[in-house]
Amino acid sequence: MSVQPNEGGTSKLKRRQFVGLAAGALAGVGVVQLAAQAAVDHQLTKRYGMLVDVNKCATGCRACVDACNDEHGLTRFDSPLTDAQWIRKVGLRHRRTGREVEMPVMCQHCDDPPCVDVCPTGASFKRDDGIVLVDKHTCIGCRYCVMACPYRARSFIHENLTEQVPEAPRGKGTVESCTFCVHRVDADDGHEPACVEACTNEGHRALVFGELTDDTSTLAQRLRNEPSRELRSGLGLNTGVRYQGI
Repeated sequence: MSVQPNEGGTSKLKRRQFVGLAAGALAGVGVVQLAAQAAVDHQLTKRYGMLVDVNKCATGCRACVDACNDEHGLTRFDSPLTDAQWIRKVGLRHRRTGREVEMPVMCQHCDDPPCVDVCPTGASFKRDDGIVLVDKHTCIGCRYCVMACPYRARSFIHENLTEQVPEAPRGKGTVESCTFCVHRVDADDGHEPACVEACTNEGHRALVFGELTDDTSTLAQRLRNEPSRELRSGLGLNTGVRYQGI
């Protein structure tokens, strides 16, 4: 940008204009840095995920739902406002064939989660292993993430809570959703998410949990050798939860 002298021999470029241009340049550098960091974030060395085999999901079975509720203390308060479900059973019916199935739906732990994009405080975040969580200490209850989630996987706590489960702290005025039983994952003691263990104990084995990035895991092998799909794949979110039989 050329600068022309004015009558007093000083630049027409005002100080505040200069500061604005400098700030813009720095902002441009910041954008580049953020883009580079985002590229690194997407190159996860470990990413957890889940496969839901709808063909094995028994109609009327609530083992996964009940196990999740018990594990996280979600239905002990006898209140429709507080008794949230982090996993729910959804019924599907094919319009032409009439085939009916049921399947569990929970947080899909997206690689590019909309809930994280809209969160103004960073309370919604994705861990390095791909698990999407909510930091209850920084959540301000704005519920932007609830509106942004295309899977209706998040809920809001309206009331004071007592006698909570230590592994799953909850708080009035905050948002919550499926955590893949992160306390079990971090314990690294062989325990899978509560819903997966319950489904396996029932003999259905409709849920498979593991590392998407580990070629030797059962999950990765099944996804590599068997057809599966994402829910609302057109959104391009690269979900960590995949489905078979729908």
